[in-house]
Amino acid sequence: MNFSKQEYFPARRKTRPVKVGRLTIGGDAAVVVQSMTKTDTRDVGRTVEQIQQMEAAGCEIVRLAVPDLEAAQALAEIRERCPDSILVSDIHFQYKFALMALEAGFDKLRINPGNIGDADKVRIVVRRAQEQKVPIRIGVNAGSLERRLLEKYGFPTPEAMVESAEYHIKILEDLGFGDTVVSLKSSNVKLTVAAYRLFSQRFDYPLHLGVTEAGTQFSGTVKSCVGMGMLLAEGIGDTIRVSLATDPAEEVRVAYEMLKALELRSRGPVVIACPTCGRLEVDLFKIAGEIERATAHIKMPLSLAVMGCAVNGPGEAREADLGVAAGRGNGMIYREGKAVRRVNEQEIVPALLEEIERFVAEKSTGAAAESSAGEKADAAAPSPSSFPIVR
Repeated sequence: MNFSKQEYFPARRKTRPVKVGRLTIGGDAAVVVQSMTKTDTRDVGRTVEQIQQMEAAGCEIVRLAVPDLEAAQALAEIRERCPDSILVSDIHFQYKFALMALEAGFDKLRINPGNIGDADKVRIVVRRAQEQKVPIRIGVNAGSLERRLLEKYGFPTPEAMVESAEYHIKILEDLGFGDTVVSLKSSNVKLTVAAYRLFSQRFDYPLHLGVTEAGTQFSGTVKSCVGMGMLLAEGIGDTIRVSLATDPAEEVRVAYEMLKALELRSRGPVVIACPTCGRLEVDLFKIAGEIERATAHIKMPLSLAVMGCAVNGPGEAREADLGVAAGRGNGMIYREGKAVRRVNEQEIVPALLEEIERFVAEKSTGAAAESSAGEKADAAAPSPSSFPIVR
């Protein structure tokens, strides 16, 4: 079921497009999902392994912390072992580390120009980034605002955060640099939302959304989805990073669920499950959990309904690509709106998984056949130069 009528939602905010490797942030591009490794960057093996795990979960841009010289020296080997990954170096204070990241072939820098040294050092980094067509993200954080702004405003405010971003933007603009992405993060949801709203009224730079230090997997997921969800629903935001005190692959999964809920991206299954009530007559918690875990590897967009009663179950199951409406000790399996077969409770999970596997295989085969037919048609069609010229 798709509900995205434009009259009910603000249009996507138009921002300038910024190329990051093979991806684009901003412009008409889809919202990009990124996250950050939590390994010691100096440990190349573990860092590469985590990058691969994040990408398997769907992470499109991976950021790495570069806290010291040894971590900066590891970047070249990480780049060599992850040749197709889109990598970002996260650097504070040390302009030489930024130069080492560029030398290693990283796709983006996360630096605040005013914090990496004097004007000459900033100029060196910016010129090198320009030469290599590497963008820069300015990352404003409420917890590390400049002292002058705290003295001016008294405490972190949306105005203080936007003024900080403006200061760093001006440094880059004065050097003729415009491939800039901006973030304005706080652990306070209201402050975060207000800062992004205020910035978006004044600038057209693409925005990296995030609620920083959001918290544990449970509370952090709620805060991230509330804050970023509000902004995304208003058309604000071009790339997102969910910050959780857990495995970064979980951050990626939460990001996609958020984007799928807002119909901004479609990757993998969406499991629709009823919250259950006194009408429940099967172990729906167990069934829904097993279905979600067993289908986590699927990349094809797919809606799966796992419903536990006869009131809302049949309707939701018919609306989904596949689903089950459970009754007393049994369930009816649905596929694309049609009842397929009734099975007992013990057979619900394997039966639904069997139908899902068949559905994915058939759709994948059909898509491949259409693509192949299109390629053959293109090959058989005369080239533009072979058409007669009509004057």
